[in-house]
Amino acid sequence: MINVANLSVSIGERNLLSDVSFVARPGEVTGLIGPNGAGKSTLLAAIAGDIDYTGSVSLVGQDPAVSSPGALARARAVMLQDVTVSFQFLVRDVVAMGRRPWEGTARQAEDDAIIDAALAAVDATHLAGRDIATLSGGERARVALARVLAQQTPVILLDEPTAALDIRHQEQILGLVRSIAAQAGVAVLVVLHDLGAAAAYCDHIVCLADGAVAAAGPVREVYTDEILSQVYRWPIQVSEADGHISVHPARRQVADPEQSFVDLLKES
Repeated sequence: MINVANLSVSIGERNLLSDVSFVARPGEVTGLIGPNGAGKSTLLAAIAGDIDYTGSVSLVGQDPAVSSPGALARARAVMLQDVTVSFQFLVRDVVAMGRRPWEGTARQAEDDAIIDAALAAVDATHLAGRDIATLSGGERARVALARVLAQQTPVILLDEPTAALDIRHQEQILGLVRSIAAQAGVAVLVVLHDLGAAAAYCDHIVCLADGAVAAAGPVREVYTDEILSQVYRWPIQVSEADGHISVHPARRQVADPEQSFVDLLKES
């Protein structure tokens, strides 16, 4: 469903991604993990067709670099980290934007039912008549995901969809995403910083470090003390009990601040 081969992205003389290759299959959730600055969001943007790249990307057989906007919008839906809406819209209208790619097609007749179902799926039906600007960050994130679901695409790209959510909605949303992938045969590619959540809800993992693939494969192959500790440059221990993988970073290993900085704080 998603096939990436030797993908590289550069800005000026700086290489943001180098020779990234992996496959994300239908019916599965593929997690993108890695430290800050590893290139996760850049990779997602390249796959979505939003930035230039070298190498090749195939989304359901389409090349995002040359596909028409309409064809691309019917192939993949994208949820970015920033879910801020600059204009005043009702929540239901924001979710309805996900139906635009199907305007003028036979599937347009399904719009109302799909919008309602998408709102219900993310626990946002009660927000439908609210102005999007009045919502909290977590509520806006759920509405943004509802728009993505309403788009009804075979590929879903999510960039930190749970970052602004409380624990209940994190679990609900990731469980929903996994169920949609498995039951509808959708290929989901999701950027996650929560390593425990990625282990629980993803089928495969692509781990990036310094713009390259450090490890890729099933969760148990990627989640080792050695790989995660090396990638994150911090001691990490992985354990498993009752089929559940847990990630344990070393605690209380905070470096002493520079003495000059401490002196400045004292003076202030």
